[in-house]
Amino acid sequence: MKPTPLLLAITLGLTLPQAHATNSLPYKPQLAVSYERKAIGEWQQYLYSEKLDGIRAYWSGHAFFTRQGKQIYAPDWFIANLPDIPLEGEFWIGRNQFEATMAAVMDSKPDDEEWKNIRFMVFDMPASLDDFDERYTQFKNMALELKIPHLGYVEHYPVESESALLSVLNEVNSAGGEGLMLRKRTGTYEAGRSGNVIKMKVADDAEAQVIGHLAGKGKHQGRLGALLVKMPDGKEFKIGTGFSDNQRENPPEIGAKITYRHNGFTKNGIPKFARYMRIDSSKQ
Repeated sequence: MKPTPLLLAITLGLTLPQAHATNSLPYKPQLAVSYERKAIGEWQQYLYSEKLDGIRAYWSGHAFFTRQGKQIYAPDWFIANLPDIPLEGEFWIGRNQFEATMAAVMDSKPDDEEWKNIRFMVFDMPASLDDFDERYTQFKNMALELKIPHLGYVEHYPVESESALLSVLNEVNSAGGEGLMLRKRTGTYEAGRSGNVIKMKVADDAEAQVIGHLAGKGKHQGRLGALLVKMPDGKEFKIGTGFSDNQRENPPEIGAKITYRHNGFTKNGIPKFARYMRIDSSKQ
């Protein structure tokens, strides 16, 4: 018999949100701080995992939502046997498969064949009052016991030292991975930006809004040369690299929010070596 939400909540030490029974986002997600902005003294206080390059999602116990609260329409068979407790995770196919993942996940009419390639990789239990060590044990055991093919969990490992972690980061980056996530073992789930979660990347990602298309020259004559974009603080700059031929011929629309990658900032606060990555429709 499938456990009730209340029984699972009592068993796992959860607090079920009042909006749990409605089609809404009943929580405010915990957001990571960047590695450079967080002074770490005791590295052994953290567990690390690979940062999956997928679509972050919240499972309310009956429906999926993006971080911004937009409902994700998964097929009935995908959600049929999922537990009746809040879970947070990543829809993921594999490394360098973000576009395919987004195409499937953000379609309001789910395609069964596309969804067969997707797994929901759990990385937290946002309604739990326990520290992360206990939460990790709970969602790992839950995923293993349920044995649902498309339900997995993000494996976490103890941090030995900063140098060992940076070595792992370089290995993940060389293999095409997104980066690493650190979670404080004693940390509770905190809404908003929290030092309990730290992201590590070789390069930083950020978002900007498209405010103009600049015509290409030379081999890009007749198609996009660069995007003119605006940062949240109002600064404007150009992004001219990172585009495929198809993206130059069909550039992001004016007003779209795009993700770009960069390596720090100039003295004027403009991103260095900015290159286009993608449009994430879950964030529009």
